[in-house]
Amino acid sequence: MSEKKLKFNSKTIHGGQQPDKAYGAVMPPIYQTSTYAQTTPGGHQGYEYSRSANPTRTALENSLASIENGKYGLAFASGLAAIDAVIKLLNPGDEVVSTNDLYGGSYRLFKQVFEKFGIKFQFIGMQNAAKIEDYITNKTRLIWVETPTNPMMNVIDIKLVSAMAKKHKILLAVDNTFATPYLQIPLDLGADIVMHSATKYLGGHSDVVVGALVVNDKDLADKLYFIQNASGAVCGPMDSFLTLRGIKTLHVRMQRHCENGRAIAEYLANHPKIEKVYWPGFEDHPNHDIAKSQMSDFGGMISFIPKGSSYENAIKIVEKLQVFTLAESLGGVESLAGHPASMTHASIPKEEREKSGVVDSLIRLSVGIEDADDLIDDLNQAIG
Repeated sequence: MSEKKLKFNSKTIHGGQQPDKAYGAVMPPIYQTSTYAQTTPGGHQGYEYSRSANPTRTALENSLASIENGKYGLAFASGLAAIDAVIKLLNPGDEVVSTNDLYGGSYRLFKQVFEKFGIKFQFIGMQNAAKIEDYITNKTRLIWVETPTNPMMNVIDIKLVSAMAKKHKILLAVDNTFATPYLQIPLDLGADIVMHSATKYLGGHSDVVVGALVVNDKDLADKLYFIQNASGAVCGPMDSFLTLRGIKTLHVRMQRHCENGRAIAEYLANHPKIEKVYWPGFEDHPNHDIAKSQMSDFGGMISFIPKGSSYENAIKIVEKLQVFTLAESLGGVESLAGHPASMTHASIPKEEREKSGVVDSLIRLSVGIEDADDLIDDLNQAIG
């Protein structure tokens, strides 16, 4: 059957893959080599040096392209390395419009690394996507979107932002880490670039650090491939293998993440000691209708604020958790809890954090695939 006709669940396993040509291995081997023999200068079998390309990484990149309905996939040493490559498409004097509620590492890269090279970043609320146009100038070259956002779970209308970007002939990049292609396909909605911290749901087992980009345009892909090779922030063959193995179970894991996420969100919403729960599956969540139209489900990421909570109380809750692990990151099979203000978003100044809702009492959950009753019991004892 043609790969184009495969449904998503089949693509996670077969997309972009073929048995290894040497011995027919079903799972791509780990080509743990830095260089490749040549019969004459330039006479090789498609690979010459593993920074430029490696067969195991190629298998991963083909899989990434397939599951995102793209033509070209690129794998990097981390999600931030992938973002770094995108920003390197720009020149001094260029401007970027970004959501104001985004991963702290992205903010740090934008503000503390690239801004000093003359690239200007504007951080704005994008829930009302129509207002983005107010911030576009003749120097704007890129719109950077997260949806759902980290950690406030805001939903941004990709299709509307895409139409705006095309009108002004600027690029649209979407961080699809929280949703994954199981829930949302940004390229189908008009995005030019999809980015993943593949460390999270794509890898899925908290055992690898990898980033990814997927695009459809060949010219854009060629520019990104050049940056990938020239800058050298590539993932190794073992990391590629682990991520590819994780992708093969993405669909079944995401189904359980979504089921457990719903159960935890509803439990928290009905808890007398919880003031606010942020989860796009609630009908009263801002842009819930947009989430329904561009996502197939609502995922396993949830943020919440305990009633009358303070920094101290939030810390006490996360420290008491026993099934949830207090740790950075998200998207693994195990449930994780985090305190964004002091962990993932600590690099954003307090005043800027709080403008977007990341207050000191906010707790973020990455709901894993354990038994939902055990997770609810754990939250119950921690909240008290």
